[in-house]
Amino acid sequence: MSGPERTAAGVGLFARGTRFLHRRWQVLLRLAGWSVLETGQTFLLGYALARALDDGFLAGRSGTGLVWLAVAGAGVLIGALGTGRVYGAVAALVEPLRDRLVTRVVARGVREADDGALSGLTQQVEIARDTFAGLVMVARSFVFTSVGAVAGLLALAPPLLLVVGPPLAAGVALFAVTLRPLARRQEAYLAADEAVAARLGAVCPGLRDITASGAEERIAADVGADVDAELRAARSQARFSVLRTAALAVGGHLPAVLLPAAAPWLLDRGVTPGALVGALAYVTQSLLPALGTLVHGLGTSGARLTVVLRRLAPQTDAGRPVGADGTHGVRGAAGRTGAAGPAPAPVPAPAPAPAEPALRLTGVTFSYGPGAAPVIDDLDLTLVPGAHLVVVGPSGIGKSTLTALVAGLLEPVRGGIRVHGAPVPSARAAALRVLVPQEAYVHSGTLGENLGLLRPDPVAEPELLAAADAVGLTSLLERLGGPGAPVDPAALSAGERQLIALTRAYLSYAPLVLLDEATCHLDAQAEERAERAFAQRTGGTLVVVAHRISSARRADRVLVLDGPRTAYGTHGELPARSPLYRELVGHWATPSDPALALGDADGVDAVAGAGLAGDGRHVVAHRAVGQVQAPGDLGDGGATGGQG
Repeated sequence: MSGPERTAAGVGLFARGTRFLHRRWQVLLRLAGWSVLETGQTFLLGYALARALDDGFLAGRSGTGLVWLAVAGAGVLIGALGTGRVYGAVAALVEPLRDRLVTRVVARGVREADDGALSGLTQQVEIARDTFAGLVMVARSFVFTSVGAVAGLLALAPPLLLVVGPPLAAGVALFAVTLRPLARRQEAYLAADEAVAARLGAVCPGLRDITASGAEERIAADVGADVDAELRAARSQARFSVLRTAALAVGGHLPAVLLPAAAPWLLDRGVTPGALVGALAYVTQSLLPALGTLVHGLGTSGARLTVVLRRLAPQTDAGRPVGADGTHGVRGAAGRTGAAGPAPAPVPAPAPAPAEPALRLTGVTFSYGPGAAPVIDDLDLTLVPGAHLVVVGPSGIGKSTLTALVAGLLEPVRGGIRVHGAPVPSARAAALRVLVPQEAYVHSGTLGENLGLLRPDPVAEPELLAAADAVGLTSLLERLGGPGAPVDPAALSAGERQLIALTRAYLSYAPLVLLDEATCHLDAQAEERAERAFAQRTGGTLVVVAHRISSARRADRVLVLDGPRTAYGTHGELPARSPLYRELVGHWATPSDPALALGDADGVDAVAGAGLAGDGRHVVAHRAVGQVQAPGDLGDGGATGGQG
């Protein structure tokens, strides 16, 4: 919320608060009436003590002194009676406020479908109620205690007020001057803390996809900026809190020091020893505690109450409700207003260098630990832009490890990886590739927000619909209600989540797409449609970790991971060159059989079936991501090698 908006909101809250209190003037009179008894208690505390000393014990009349002490004790009892009645009056003032806030929250939650209504009803309303009651008690106590103490000082000896009054007035004035700036700093700190919590709440559930999409540096910078803002707000609040402590020292502690220091001057002007002791009692037992409670209570709770009331009773702008963060809703990927999505998407992929291969691995070796056997051993691989490679092999041989290395999620022990000339890992390489894992990530929000997650700009609806048609998401999109429909990730099947993730990757600007068994929950027809869409994607290069022979048949080249017997070639060439591939082909009796060894645990879980078959239409509504080339082959120098 900007400065003018914050000022307008503060004025609005003050005006509504004034009207609320004005309508309850009878309750305020009752509260003031019972509080007068506390004034009498404060007055008798110092006055009776002074009379007990001057007229009683110091004059040799112990009985008189005891009587005055009894009067002081009676004042305490009378004050306790008043305090008990005060709580009833405060309740009569506070409960209507709570009822109004509950009504507001329920109206917004039920009529406007506000998803924050439950939190407002169960927590924020109670915070507002308790804080308001505390502020009423604190302000009332200070006012009536101060009146009783000042009246007592005047009754004892007017010169006493000359010593106590100026520092007390200076302390209260200093506190009053710092109250608004300190409240703003406290509110800024609360807002910064909420921003950090909101940022982490959006980032943490999507850490895997943030890493896969190469947005680590940007997200780290965004989170770091929020944390730094909170740190600055906390330091500013701490520095300004010194003035609050100074106000308490000047108004409460300084009079307790000045009274003994000014004792000779006061005694020369007719102030009695008893009156001096009574003045000290007023300062230490009444004024100092009341001022301390006011400074700490009003200084802290006032800002808290203001923030909570702004959450529960938001201002309006041109008839539209303003959210807690001052926004008016978030524009979804397909141009509809919806809930705010997760962390910001990465920037568009930079244009690849025309002369660079889409992917180059040079002597790449990786193992999970210093003493472990290499999972990938001295692997060389080169893919030109537009290539379509399928990776096969038994479970645990290193297929997912290979895609993780290319994506930059893992770093090789030896060797180098480049994506369109950019070294992996690097921010440039991360922007040039997108990884779709087996377990697809879908967040709450609208379908359009999910599909546009990897785009820095909103996706035009025609482009989004064309991408959905190309990948095979149209049936699910229509069933959910279009791009603006809300998505419940738990209500989607694994195959439906994969289709959403595939379409999201299709809409990204990254030219290199890595599908790590990203279609394992789709049936054969849906898988074919999705893979063909990516293969025909303008300027795109496709690497697929396959689990069906049909994927290998569609690819330009197949990479068979088999430890030291790793092989590379076309689907027609490899059975003669790779015993493992020949064995795998022998087990692929039908197009839907897994492209793994018999008995492999990674079987097919086809949960997205009917209605997802391809229809031969592969509309690419996607702007160019680099040089447009026809699908190519491995270069002559790109032989795939292994150990031995």
